[in-house]
Amino acid sequence: MSDFEAQLRAASLRVTRPRLAVLAALRDHPHIGTDAVIALVRANHPTVSHQAVYDVLRVLTGAGLVRRIQPAGATARYESRVADNHHHVVCRSCGVIADVDCAAGHAPCLTASVDHGFVIDEAEVVYWGICPDCATERTPQRSASSEGSK
Repeated sequence: MSDFEAQLRAASLRVTRPRLAVLAALRDHPHIGTDAVIALVRANHPTVSHQAVYDVLRVLTGAGLVRRIQPAGATARYESRVADNHHHVVCRSCGVIADVDCAAGHAPCLTASVDHGFVIDEAEVVYWGICPDCATERTPQRSASSEGSK
C-alpha cells in the first residue's frame, strides 16, 4: 500500500485514481493553483474532469490531508504539508511561494499576546518580499560601455 493510500484510508476516504493523482501532484509541486493541479492530473489521467479535481481538492482539504492557502491578492494554492504549523513567503513580483518554519521553539506563533478567549490551533503568517530570481532581474547590470565612460 502506498503512503497516499494509507493517508486516504486513515482519513476514512475511498482510494480513487483522482485522489491519488491530486496527492501526487501536490507532493511534487507544492503551492500550486487549481489549474496547475488539473493539468498535472489530466496529463496522466485525461478522463478526469475539471469538476472531479475541484471535488477532490475540497474533500482532501476537508479531511486535513491538503492545506488551502490564499495570500492576499493571490489565487488559492494547495499544499500537502499539513503536519505542522508553518508559514509562507510570497514573491511580490512573480508570486512564487515557499515554506517558512516557525521562528523558534515549539510553534511559538500559536501563543497570541491576547487570545480573547479563543482556543488557537493554527496561525497564518505570510511574509512578502522579492524572490532571488526576481531580485536578480531587478538589479541593473552595468554595461562595459557605461563603466568605461566614467
